[in-house]
Amino acid sequence: MKFRSIGRSGVITVLVTALIAIFAGTASAAAEPAAPALSTPITGTFTDSSGGTGTATGTFTPTRFVADGDNILVQGVADMTLTDSAGQRVGTQSQAIAMPVGITQSSCQILDLVLGPLDLDLLGLVVHLDRVHLNITAEPGPGNLLGNLLCAIAGLLNPGPLTDLQALINLLNQIIALLNG
Repeated sequence: MKFRSIGRSGVITVLVTALIAIFAGTASAAAEPAAPALSTPITGTFTDSSGGTGTATGTFTPTRFVADGDNILVQGVADMTLTDSAGQRVGTQSQAIAMPVGITQSSCQILDLVLGPLDLDLLGLVVHLDRVHLNITAEPGPGNLLGNLLCAIAGLLNPGPLTDLQALINLLNQIIALLNG
């Protein structure tokens, strides 16, 4: 079977849902039934017995994140309903899979400069400058050469705690562990 990558929006959905579940708990949560595991819808295709292209639809439930070189993979279970090329349901399948996670930075801060009011008297020439706030951000992405370059440079000059791939993977795995109890 071939599956599409969860992509950035899927990862954001996973993280937002995780954070909501973690911070929105109440004291009466123990009396409520357990919430279903965190999952996201997925689709795929397969070659059916007549040689046609069937469809697979279902959900993907992540179990952990792992590193694959410089990439992040999410491992989990895909619960799928299989429909052949004639539109007939041919069964269900539950399969362990790993998919690449597309995580990109939406923008990065380059410069945030605030200048207070300034008054200069230069030999009779009076210059008055009110408060100035200059904010420059770079937008990385395909075709954004300068944005990509400046974000890469900013990351080298000011590495944060999540610039390390393994630190990000550990954080994602802690979120999954908290959600699955």
